Amino acid sequence: MDHLLIGSVIAFLITFSAIPIIIRVAEMKHLFDVPDDDRKLHANPVPSLGGIGIFAGFILALLMAVPFGGLELQFMTAAFMVIFFLGIKDDIVVLTPFKKFLGQVVAAAILVFKGGVLINSMHGFLGIHEMPYAISVAITIFTIIVITNSFNLIDGVDGLAGSLGLLAASCLGVYFFLVNQHLYSVMAFSMAGALSAFLIFNVSPAKIFMGDTGSLLLGTVNSILVIKFIQIATVPTAAIYLPAAPAIGFAVLFVPLFDTLRIFSYRILSRRSPFSPDRNHVHHLLLEKGCSHNMVAFLAVSFNVLIIALTFFSRTLGNTILLLGLVSIGFSTISLLIYTNRTKRRQLYHTLRGEKGLDIETKVITLKTGTTGMEAEEMAK
Repeated sequence: MDHLLIGSVIAFLITFSAIPIIIRVAEMKHLFDVPDDDRKLHANPVPSLGGIGIFAGFILALLMAVPFGGLELQFMTAAFMVIFFLGIKDDIVVLTPFKKFLGQVVAAAILVFKGGVLINSMHGFLGIHEMPYAISVAITIFTIIVITNSFNLIDGVDGLAGSLGLLAASCLGVYFFLVNQHLYSVMAFSMAGALSAFLIFNVSPAKIFMGDTGSLLLGTVNSILVIKFIQIATVPTAAIYLPAAPAIGFAVLFVPLFDTLRIFSYRILSRRSPFSPDRNHVHHLLLEKGCSHNMVAFLAVSFNVLIIALTFFSRTLGNTILLLGLVSIGFSTISLLIYTNRTKRRQLYHTLRGEKGLDIETKVITLKTGTTGMEAEEMAK
């Protein structure tokens, strides 16, 4: 317990102390996220280097508070460094999607081949159990990259990515604490402490954004935690045995992970790159229904908590039923949001049809907080 308190407190204090300094330096050097296109939801330039503070608090707390880590911690720290430099370069000079993807593959490969992070079984999902090593490696690298990008893509509203990351790290950290997995419990609560401090400056109206430096790190840490959770919880001799751990892990990351998989699928169906930008994320749908930034974050976190509770208390149903049920709930919720927004429904239809001049990237306008779907339609004419 002492290690958790030390880790979370150190992470909180370092991040809380670093953020104001980062804001001042960003203002002096004019390092801002400028609202220069229709997808940006903030009206004024905002510093986007908050991830530096998150990284500083997290990594120092982890290295100081973990009782022992061995080679696992060594290689995980190496992967965190790769992600940190990848993110900070993208925040300052902007990387191409291919270079970002390549850097994430390098970090994921370090975690898989050296860090012991590996999904070697589907645990009965669709009747699949143990998998060949090559397939396990491919699926694990894919999972790490998707989770890493899920927090990067959901980071579009003040306080949203940080709040969802805090929820995920806290839930997984509690489990690791209960089963005496000190390395991962300290990792989870160190991230939770850093995010708690960051959110003080990131709630709407945000004084600073976490940028790619923070969101990529947040996604990488949570990918490690959820894969390790599945590895440990599905062992029959575990202190807390959870055969449905894959479904529970998916539920913990449900909002960012499902939104990313949905968006990637939609872009591919639209014959576009999965990394191409648009305004179809769940936070865009909620904003276009008139929700404020704080309300979007509250609704997303509350919905994720509900999904976690529903999955946990239904864990005896098995992974196949639970995972398919979660996907059904996700699509039903998104379909309801789109159906109740006539403007968004029309845009999606024309984009999929490929009609010239009606693609969502060229038709979208910047919406102010409180703008209704009807008002947006009039402004777009």
